[in-house]
Parts: sequence; C-alpha cells; structure tokens
Amino acid sequence: MSSVVVRRLMATMPNTMSFKQGLSLWCPQSAALNRIPRVSVPSKSFRRSFVAAASFDNENREYVVVGGGNAAGYAARTFVEHGQANGKLCIVTKEPYAPYERPALTKAYLFPLDKKPARLPGFHTCVGAGGERQTPDWYKEQGIEMLYEDPVTGVDIEKQTLTTNSGKLLKYGTLIIATGCTASRFPEKIGGNLPGVHYIRDVADADSLISSLGKAKKLVVVGGGYIGMEVAAAAVAWKLDTTIIFPEEHLLSRLFTPSLAQKYEQLYQDNGVKFVKGAKIKHLESGPDGRVTAVKLEDGSSIETDTVVIGIGAKPAVSPFDMVGLNNTVGGIEVDGQFRTSIPGIFAIGDVAAFPLKIYNRIARVEHVDHARKSAQHCIKSLLTAHTHTYDYLPYFYSRVFEYEGSSRKVWWQFFGDNVGEAVEVGNFDPKVATFWIDSGKLKGVLLESGSPEEFQLLPKLARSQPSVDKAKLQNALSVEEALEIAQASLKTEAAV
Repeated sequence: MSSVVVRRLMATMPNTMSFKQGLSLWCPQSAALNRIPRVSVPSKSFRRSFVAAASFDNENREYVVVGGGNAAGYAARTFVEHGQANGKLCIVTKEPYAPYERPALTKAYLFPLDKKPARLPGFHTCVGAGGERQTPDWYKEQGIEMLYEDPVTGVDIEKQTLTTNSGKLLKYGTLIIATGCTASRFPEKIGGNLPGVHYIRDVADADSLISSLGKAKKLVVVGGGYIGMEVAAAAVAWKLDTTIIFPEEHLLSRLFTPSLAQKYEQLYQDNGVKFVKGAKIKHLESGPDGRVTAVKLEDGSSIETDTVVIGIGAKPAVSPFDMVGLNNTVGGIEVDGQFRTSIPGIFAIGDVAAFPLKIYNRIARVEHVDHARKSAQHCIKSLLTAHTHTYDYLPYFYSRVFEYEGSSRKVWWQFFGDNVGEAVEVGNFDPKVATFWIDSGKLKGVLLESGSPEEFQLLPKLARSQPSVDKAKLQNALSVEEALEIAQASLKTEAAV
C-alpha cells in the first residue's frame, strides 16, 4: 500500500492514547505522520482500526470546540495565531451562524430599521475586540471544520467521542467546552411559552422579538438587569408603551447603589418608560388567539401588553458534560487556572466555566463577553505553548444604551473590580457620574458613566492595584474629574512607596 494511502488512513485514527490511570497522551498529527514507515500490506488489526476510525463524522479531530459563541470564536483565532487550526480544529455549534459578538443582540441589533441596526456579518467575532471579522469563509480559509445546527447531546469520556443531535459520532483528542448559558425561562404553566413572550440568547430569538416589536403597542420587560435595561432602551426607539417589572427595589441591584440606580431610572422615565418595582409575577394571561395579553401580579393587579420580554438571568449550559465535574456553589464546570477540568484533555471556557478568581481568592463564574474572550485566549495559549500562568481576571462589566440616531442622551458606563464596602458617589449624571467602592481603606471597585477614553483606561489600573484612598477627599470632590485625580494620585503614591 502506498505511503499516501497510509497517510489518509492514519489521518482518520484517534490522536491520543489513553492509559488506565486516566492520563491522555496527545500525539500531534504532523509528527505522527512523519514517523510512519512505508508498508505494503496492512494487518487485520490495522484494517479493523481503520473501519472503526472511518465511522467518525468529523475530519478534524485533534481539537474539538463545543459551542459557537464568543468563546469559540476567540478560541479559533488563538488556534490560528499559533498555527494549530488548519486540519486540526473542529467547532460544533447548535447555531446556523459562525461565532458572533453576542452582546449586540440586546443593543444595536434591536434598533428599528431607520436607526441603522446591527446585522450579520457585521458583528462576527472578533470585531468586538478590534480583531478580524471571522465570517464563515474565514473558517474555511483557515482549515477549520464547522459543524452547524447540530448540538452535542452526549459524550463518552473513555472513548473520547461525542454524539450530536443528528446522530453524528465525533472523535476528539482535546475537548474544549464553550457551551455558554441558556436563558432562564418562565414555566409553561404560568405562560412562559405563550406567543408574544420572548427570551434573547441567539440571533433567532432576536429576530423573533424584532418581528413582534414591529407590530407591538405595549411592551412589558420582566427583569431589571442588563437585558431588561437594554431591551427597554431599544423599545424607546420603537416608540412603544414600555414597562419594566422586577422584584428588587431598584435597577441592576447586584451592582448599582440605590442612588446610582435612581439616576438611571430617571433617564428611562424621561424617555417614557414606566417601572413596577418590588413586584412578583403570578402568571401571564392570554387572549382567545392564545397570544399574551397581560401580566398578572401577585398583588392582584394586571398590566396589559401584547409583547413580553423575559430577562431574568441565565443558566450555565453544562449538559451533557455534567460528569466532567460541576461546582455546586456558582454553577458551571469547575476548572483550574488554565481552564483544565478534572478530566485530562478536557477544558471549559467562557460563561460555563467556574474558575479561580485569583485577585479575590474565590471561585467565580462570570457571564460576560470580556471573560469569554480572555478565558478562551488564556486556555488555548496554555494548551499550545509552555504558558503556565494562572488566569488572573479582573471583573469588568459595561452597558451601552440609547445609542441610536436621534437619542437625546447616549449612555455608556464601565465598571471594574468588586462592589464591596462603602460606596462614594461623585457627580450628578449631567454630564457624568462615578461611584467608588472602598473597603478597609482600599479602593476595591469603580464605576464611571460617560467617561473619556483616558478616564476609562484608568479604571482597571485602580481596581487591580486597590490603592489606599482618602475617602473624605473623594466625598468632598466637586467633580468626577477631581475624584479621579484623587484616586490616581493614590495610585502613584502607592507605587512610589
């Protein structure tokens, strides 16, 4: 048999050898092929192995990424940067699209057509971080195998295989789980699946909502977090009668102080948005055609509506990888500082990963695009190189709303660090506002609304360094600029000590 045939046969063979102790030894395809001797007649065992190997449905088996979100897109870019994608990397996704920057779905994607909404291919990864737009053609050009619209439904850790919804059997040498999260839903028995009720997690969800917004008159948004605030802001551009309902006492209660939240709430109210705070929903009501018509609250009151968006959080999409090892405190798949799970050769990145948050010495799971990008890059770099540094992530959150044409006030805030200790607020929101969190004399976190590029660049330096800061000086600052100068001076003083 010719060496060419042998090479083709070996390309279908698994790239790892498993030992009883659970150790997985990875063997690069290129190196293995270079050592293959010329043979004339394959043995019976070789032919049996070939038949078994040929039954796999993916050609690229060295690395398999499960999931098609932000983390998968940035992982692909990192594989390419290290020359390890072509003929080696396979990405399996339930979506019909190549990985894209998911935050756009609750921001510019929801703008009316006359407000220049975002559309694919405009926000494929990695444009959100200033990188190349990775369209489907990009993946083909890089030799990356893409399996679309086929979620993984099973995994055999011993055989290192995956099964998909369509029945495909996939082989992997190294597995990277990047399944992200699924939207938390209302139970069907209280109307969670009624026509006119929407959740947003992917392009199909957003397209369905846009179709409803074009016909809607009254919108109810359930949830006062990121999704609720962003969807309600977009609804203003559609000129809809919009109400936000949430059980907490103020918007974004996990981050905003009551005083800060009041400023944002006033902005929304100035744009015609109504709030129902501290409310619990009993059920959603429907009309004769089955479509949602009202939101019934536990206090007996009802709010009429023809469209509902539910934004009450998300759950890590761990299935079918439960056996890899879950964290019962924060949810998700538990990993170490290089995103290795308890199973050799299996990694988890992005929203689904429960990782050591080194700066605060605790295990965390972060649902944010910044972490999805950075965790993917750190994991793949550690996998492919001698890089052994522990992931050292600084929590970062942001939101941008009312950014469409004709808006009287565009909102863009950024937060870095930890919102613990006492909060000091400076500024009156016109034109900007900042909040500093101080714990035991140390600056732990900082939020800035409508800052300049230079001011935003200062925030992570402050949050990571955690300098000692004079709280009284911050409280007496007459402007945001003065407060930031005080904080920056503390940073310089500490560096000089």
